[in-house]
Amino acid sequence: MNIHRRLRGVAYQTFYRLPHPVRRRIVRLIVPKYLVGAVTIIRDSEAPEPGRLLLLRQPPGRGWGLPAGLLKKAEPPAVGAARELSEESGVVIDPDDLVPAVPNAIVHPKGWVDTIFMGSVPASTTPLVVDGGEVLEAGWFPLDDLPRLTPNTAIVLGVYGMGPHAAHSPS
Repeated sequence: MNIHRRLRGVAYQTFYRLPHPVRRRIVRLIVPKYLVGAVTIIRDSEAPEPGRLLLLRQPPGRGWGLPAGLLKKAEPPAVGAARELSEESGVVIDPDDLVPAVPNAIVHPKGWVDTIFMGSVPASTTPLVVDGGEVLEAGWFPLDDLPRLTPNTAIVLGVYGMGPHAAHSPS
């Protein structure tokens, strides 16, 4: 048997003999920590293809982004996504009506994880309400004519085949 494999086995056996609170402290010291956020990609259910997206402009206002925010402690991701969507844009969607995107999570190199959810509402009957502080303005934008996006929004949309970083298949 390989010496490294044997040492690893002894280390694990020793670790699992420790009391649970001690093991938890050790794990918290050595495991990377991430903030967890929830992001919604909301489409206008009435728009013809390629469709329209709900985007927000937040301070300092240099680009447009998706409704998003950090999850509260023990908050289910879909609930947090629906809460942030409502707080930032006035759009109310039941968390059960949000569909987990595939992939459902994006790990950002700077230390946070976004859980991503998709949804749609009819723009003509869904008023957009912003507070002017956290969000300066909200609007619907055609997917083929998006405004200047924040870098993270461009990355997230690109993962799902939208926006300037979308992988386009050759014609």
